[in-house]
Amino acid sequence: MQLDKKQGLGLKLSMVLSLCSLTQCAAPQEPIAPPQISERLAILQPELIIQNWPDDNAPIARFHVVTIPPDYPVEVAVSESLKTVETFAADTEAWAVINGGFFDPQNAQTTSFITVDSTLAADPRNNRRLMDNPDLAVYMEQILNRSEFRRYDCGGDIRYDITFHNASLPKACVLHSSLGAGPQLFPDTAQAEGFTDYADGRLMRDAIGTQQRNARSAVGIQQDGTVVWVMVAQIEPGGGMTLAELADIMAIWKVEKALNLDGGSSSSLHVAWPGMTADGLAQTYYGRLDQNGQTIQRPVKSVLLLPRSDQN
Repeated sequence: MQLDKKQGLGLKLSMVLSLCSLTQCAAPQEPIAPPQISERLAILQPELIIQNWPDDNAPIARFHVVTIPPDYPVEVAVSESLKTVETFAADTEAWAVINGGFFDPQNAQTTSFITVDSTLAADPRNNRRLMDNPDLAVYMEQILNRSEFRRYDCGGDIRYDITFHNASLPKACVLHSSLGAGPQLFPDTAQAEGFTDYADGRLMRDAIGTQQRNARSAVGIQQDGTVVWVMVAQIEPGGGMTLAELADIMAIWKVEKALNLDGGSSSSLHVAWPGMTADGLAQTYYGRLDQNGQTIQRPVKSVLLLPRSDQN
């Protein structure tokens, strides 16, 4: 799909909310399945679906799914200082923003590679707390080759991919932007990327709590190039999803490649299209709750965003 820039993208995000309450829903509901690719050809604008998980009777998480049709320009943004997704949105005037890759909260430096407008904008090799950490030395080769979400410019056409940092570019394509994170979910590359490690079949290292339920964020790509953002929010402290459960949600949305983004207190999503909320105002969703059940609004290093039409 080639968009006319003069007409603008006409981005419109629509929300589908479950209207039944905990007492009104008698039976568990299946997650809303996306339309088949043949049916989706008529869907020309991004959409948002919000749903409780695993059902409305006893939910432990709420997932937010943004689907972005092929050829819509997903951008990467990174900041010297840490900022909330709400601030990223205000600074860039973006329609929608989701938190991005990993960073060190003590020095605000990245722990993954980030490319913006074909220029390396953040390099983990410059983060001395990462590179000089003796506990990570054995995993450093894997850390510096962790997976990333990529946007290519292929003769004027936009193409997306999820692959390892050291993977070569497709022929006739240049790297427009990339956001490092990990692991991939199809297949699970947690051990290959140094997030987990085993000894004698026992889990000895789990740097991001892959098997624990938590707030989560991810980006995926469907067969036709549709990009899918998922942000999983806790409904109560200790809730959320494991990475395997997150992968199940991505699979329901027909995602073929998926990348876990920074999770926990970083998980956050901002939408600014007036039709998103009942009052027509922008809305920010945060994923993590503190022990008192209050949302944690953590600033982050990088984001994925949907720019407004006049910015392209």
